[in-house]
Amino acid sequence: MLRRDFLRRSTRTVGAALLARSPIARAALLEPDPLPRKFQAQDEVVLGHTGIRTSRLAMGTGTIGFGGSSNQTRLGTSPLTRLLLDGYNDNGLRFFDSADSYGSHPYVAKALKHIPRDKVTVLTKTDTRDAAGVRADLDRYRKELGVDYIDIVLIHCVTEADWTTRYRGVMDVLSEAKQKGVIRAHGVSCHSLSALKAAAASPWVEVDLVRLNPIGSHMDADPATVISVIKQMRAQGKGIVGMKILGQGDLRDKPAEAIRYALSTGVLDAFTIGAESQREQNNLIQRVAAA
Repeated sequence: MLRRDFLRRSTRTVGAALLARSPIARAALLEPDPLPRKFQAQDEVVLGHTGIRTSRLAMGTGTIGFGGSSNQTRLGTSPLTRLLLDGYNDNGLRFFDSADSYGSHPYVAKALKHIPRDKVTVLTKTDTRDAAGVRADLDRYRKELGVDYIDIVLIHCVTEADWTTRYRGVMDVLSEAKQKGVIRAHGVSCHSLSALKAAAASPWVEVDLVRLNPIGSHMDADPATVISVIKQMRAQGKGIVGMKILGQGDLRDKPAEAIRYALSTGVLDAFTIGAESQREQNNLIQRVAAA
């Protein structure tokens, strides 16, 4: 716990330092240009050319998520299920962002029992890197989620520049799953600039989960560089979902500015943020509208 507290303080200090020395970040946060139109968290968006329609804001379930748990799952079954259901029923959010490594599938499954399956988008991620393992993952994920199909499955946390050849077997399994109707779209969650560039160059990638915030915190590169790669992706019709919008907590005290920045870039179809209470979720809804 002491180490975790130290790391959190350190990342916040780094984030503040980045902000202090970056004129672009300061302008984005403190002197933003007017947005071209009003936005709502509930806005229906289409993820690239996938045909998947969902809400602009996804409910994340993986804050500090690893090893089968996250801040959201640590809330407990009833609180997290209620948070997902309230997001759907009260706030019009239609996008559940989960992952095997977060341990959030059972919680999403409980919420799905009370929601029409075709009215919500379920995204999950696999950390498995071999074909047989991913094939087994897909069977297990559907059982854990209590669904016949999963809307989006991503190869999680990819860092290698050659991942599109190294993990060809995994990609082939996901392509086959799409053909069989087991999933609706496949893609990748990138955690390095080289992996992001490889995703931009790959026609296989239909959805990309990309890190973006104005201070470059926990990102693949500086915001301008990342945005230039995302623009290449968008030109090819890939669906773009933003993550690390609050810089993994570095911008937790500036949510309005961070959300406004995400909307102002014009490169995200949707973005995911993990709320840990109904109050926090309601605040995110308000921040999007106020932007």
